[in-house]
Amino acid sequence: MSWAAHAKSELAAGREVTVRPYGGSMHPKVKSGAEVDLVPISDPSTLKVGDIVLVRVSGSDYLHLVSAADANRVQISNNRGRVNGWVPRAKVFGIAVAVRN
Repeated sequence: MSWAAHAKSELAAGREVTVRPYGGSMHPKVKSGAEVDLVPISDPSTLKVGDIVLVRVSGSDYLHLVSAADANRVQISNNRGRVNGWVPRAKVFGIAVAVRN
């Protein structure tokens, strides 16, 4: 099971989860291999630009930034300017509450 699948399962059950994603797309906000604590989204309307979230966009799971938002959806991007796309707010699995780089 991938780290994202495990995290989504825990978040769906209402539990906090710690993940350790690898890659450079979120550097320096999240360095490769950093520990990131995620909690379930209790109120999707509170998601805002700059939040780091676990989300599925176009068939791929990402720990990326909310880069834009409107009333019903959020735009997801990495920290290097690449936009992944828009998703309904209700489709965001979890939000980062701590990053230990």
